[in-house]
Amino acid sequence: MVNQDDSFIREVNDELRSDQMKAVWTRFGGIIIGIAVLIVLGTVGKVGYDYWQESSSSQSGDTFLAALNLARENKSDEALAALTELEKDGYGSYPVLAQLRVATLQAQKGETDSAVAAFSEIGRDTRIPAALRDAARLRAAYLLIDAGTYEQVSSEVEQLAVPQNAMRHSAREALGLSAYKAGDYAKAKSWFQQIVDDAQSPRGIMNRAQMLLDVIASTGKA
Repeated sequence: MVNQDDSFIREVNDELRSDQMKAVWTRFGGIIIGIAVLIVLGTVGKVGYDYWQESSSSQSGDTFLAALNLARENKSDEALAALTELEKDGYGSYPVLAQLRVATLQAQKGETDSAVAAFSEIGRDTRIPAALRDAARLRAAYLLIDAGTYEQVSSEVEQLAVPQNAMRHSAREALGLSAYKAGDYAKAKSWFQQIVDDAQSPRGIMNRAQMLLDVIASTGKA
């Protein structure tokens, strides 16, 4: 009798659980299906986005390489047109690389003012990685050594000439050369001395700085 009672209770419990599950499904089944569909769509969307991202980057890369080939073939105008288009419609880091290359081609063509303006614009764009911004500032500064004033060079790179910046050596050289060209030998000596005193200065930059320090010392002007 006890066994019969236990069997009956189990059957009742099973029915209750079944009825509860049916009630839950009747009430929430549509939502559950909707969530499942969203998960599937989300997965499909993610895969699709990854494919689009990869193909877009690949396409931009092909365009960039084609533009570089045009530049190597001295087809500057065609290269500039392709790079300018890539600036507007490129994907990933390629628009920034195109900007840098456009400025470089402008400098090579003797369009110094346009090149300086382009490099300076990149240097001020906070959306661009800091290393690329700093490199663009240095390019502008080196062009300004001949085409601008010490103040213009300073506005581009003096902020880089600090101990914690990896590009401080080149920044100091640009500042020293600009000061030397302007006839401010005391300021030039200060910048060149900072290069020589920095044990991490690249050998080439250090040798040039030491040479100019020797020239300044021999003239007795600082």
